[in-house]
Amino acid sequence: MIAASISFARLESSLGRFKFRPDLVPSPPHASVRGCGARIGLFSGGATVSEPRLRVLIAGATGFVGRHLRVGLEARGYDVTCCARDVARAKNAEPLSHWVHLDVRDPETFTNALAGCNVAFYLVHRLATGEHYPEEERRAAQLFAQAAAAAGVSRVVYLGGVAPSGRVSRHLASRIATGDVLRAGTVEIVELRAAMIVGKGSISWQMVRDLARRLPAMVLPKWLLRHSWPVSIDDVTWALVEALSLPSQGKNVCYDLPGPERISHRDMLLRAARAAGRPNPVMIGVPILTPRLSSYWIGWVTTVETSVARELVEGLVSDLEPTEALFWDLFPGRHPLALNAAMHFALTDETSSGLPTPATRKRLLEACAPRLQT
Repeated sequence: MIAASISFARLESSLGRFKFRPDLVPSPPHASVRGCGARIGLFSGGATVSEPRLRVLIAGATGFVGRHLRVGLEARGYDVTCCARDVARAKNAEPLSHWVHLDVRDPETFTNALAGCNVAFYLVHRLATGEHYPEEERRAAQLFAQAAAAAGVSRVVYLGGVAPSGRVSRHLASRIATGDVLRAGTVEIVELRAAMIVGKGSISWQMVRDLARRLPAMVLPKWLLRHSWPVSIDDVTWALVEALSLPSQGKNVCYDLPGPERISHRDMLLRAARAAGRPNPVMIGVPILTPRLSSYWIGWVTTVETSVARELVEGLVSDLEPTEALFWDLFPGRHPLALNAAMHFALTDETSSGLPTPATRKRLLEACAPRLQT
C-alpha cells in the first residue's frame, strides 16, 4: 500500500542539525498519541524524501532488526553509519556499509560513534550476555543517551517490547526500563513497541518454527493460551524508517506495532506447522508447567539456547496487547502484512543465504524507496 506523502525535515546548515517543518506538512486529521505518559497531537503522514541527506546511526546494526533496517534506510537515501563491536568482522560481512566501533561497555566509543550524526536508532540488547543483562542494558542506554545529547543528535528511535497486561518478565521489564532511561535524557525519543517479530533471524520466530517442525506431540502449558500480535520484519523495518519522518513535537512518544491478527501462542504453533507443511502436533494439556521447566524442553528441541528460551518464555505468561497509540493509525491505507504471508516469507527465506535474504532485501528496497510529493 502506498502511504500519503509528507514533506520531511530541512537541515540547518549552520548547525549541522535538522529540524522538522510543520508548515510543509498537509493538514490531515490529527492522530492522538500517548507520549509515554503525556498526550500530544501528531500529524499523520507517509513516506518522505530526505533532503539534504541526514546522517543516521544504527546502534545494534549487526543484529536481526539492524541488518534489515540498514537496507531500508539506504533505500530511503539516508547516509547510514553502522555500529559494531567487531568492525573487521562486520566489514567482511557487509563491505559496502560504513562501520564504526561501538562497545557498550566502553563509554568513549559512544562519543566517537555518534560524532556528526543527526539522528540515531537504538537497537542494543544484552539478553544473551549473562545473568546481569538488565543492569548492563540500563547502563548502556544511559551512556548512549548522554553521548547522543553531547553529540547534538536530534532524535533517537528505540525499538522496545510490548508492555504485558499482567506479570512482567525480567526481559520485558528490561526493554521497558531501557526506554525509560533513554527518555530521561534530553534527546527526543520515539519508541516503537513490538511483540514477536516474524522473519528469518528472529529468535522468537526460530523457537516457534523449530517446535512446530520437530515435535509430533507436545505438552500444553497455560502460557501457550496467552495472546499476542506477531508482526513481520518487513513491517517493523518500514515503521522504523518512517519514524524518522514524524514531525517533531519536542516530546517523547510511544507507538505499538501490532501485526494484523491477535493469536494465541498455541494457535501460532499450529499455524506455523501448517505453513511448514507438517501435521498439527498433538497437544496435551498439563495443569502445571512453569516457564522455567518449559525452557528446558524448548532448549532441547530447538536451536535456541536454554537461557535465552527461558527469558523469552517468561515473557509469554501474560497477554501482549497493544496499550499505546498504534503507529499504523498515522498512515491510513497502510496495513501490516498478514500473518500467513509473514510466515511464508520467513520459511521461504530459510532456503537462501544472507540476512536479509535477496528476496527480503528486494521487498525492503521497494517498500522503503522515497516517493516524491505529488
